[in-house]
Amino acid sequence: MNYGSDYKSIPMTSIASGHTTEVKPGVIQHTLQMVNIFLVENIDGSFVLIDAGMPNKAQAIIELVEEQYGKGAKPQAILLTHGHFDHVGSIIELIEEWHVPVYAHTLELPYLTGASSYPDADPMVEGSSAGRLSFLFPKEPIDLTTHIRALPQDGTVPYLDDYKWLHTPGHSPGHVSYYNDNAGLLIAGDAITTTDQDSLYKAMSQKHELNGPPRYFTPDWQAAKESVRKLNALQPKIAVTGHGMPMAGEVLAADLQKLAEQFDTLAKPKHGKYV
Repeated sequence: MNYGSDYKSIPMTSIASGHTTEVKPGVIQHTLQMVNIFLVENIDGSFVLIDAGMPNKAQAIIELVEEQYGKGAKPQAILLTHGHFDHVGSIIELIEEWHVPVYAHTLELPYLTGASSYPDADPMVEGSSAGRLSFLFPKEPIDLTTHIRALPQDGTVPYLDDYKWLHTPGHSPGHVSYYNDNAGLLIAGDAITTTDQDSLYKAMSQKHELNGPPRYFTPDWQAAKESVRKLNALQPKIAVTGHGMPMAGEVLAADLQKLAEQFDTLAKPKHGKYV
């Protein structure tokens, strides 16, 4: 296993870094710099890790798991929403520590088996001050060939009986979201965000507002719009995302419907490499 040659720590953080939130019993959100990871329990009390954070954060993730579940605890598997560097940045060290399988959508596998780099970031995309720094972000593929597996085609989620996965592309070709219909809980990855990840100030201050995917790393805006519409149709009660704090209730319902209906105005940039 190996990371791309461009993998490195990124000196960007937020006031939420190191903060742990119990979204609901059995669902923990933890923020590493500017990105969230999740510990999610199955009905039998076992658990999985969703996403693997920024580079060089493996020890912090291991300590979080042992703080929540006891010394020597480990997840049944690592489930990925997608393979961007801030969601897989510490995954090799975690695999080496825990020896667990990793699951992702079939269309994301080229970026996780060393086959393909992600499309270039767009530093000059409209409305993204954070995007000016995106030329620094790693985009080369990592190689998890010995441990990566495709999510089941029937939409079931390994080791999470009450969840299903939904293909929510746009931000990346194989991006997925996870949904527990019984609880109305949506784990949306970067298909939507609950802070404006394109604003350096808002991302650092974690200003709570619903947005589309980060503009500087989203190459397919039509697919991104269809994914937001798909998530809105679920009418989730609680949403957690790759960036920002949890959102719930009437605020979530109203803001997600507005985002779905006015996506081209609210989320899609007016100009950019992929517009």
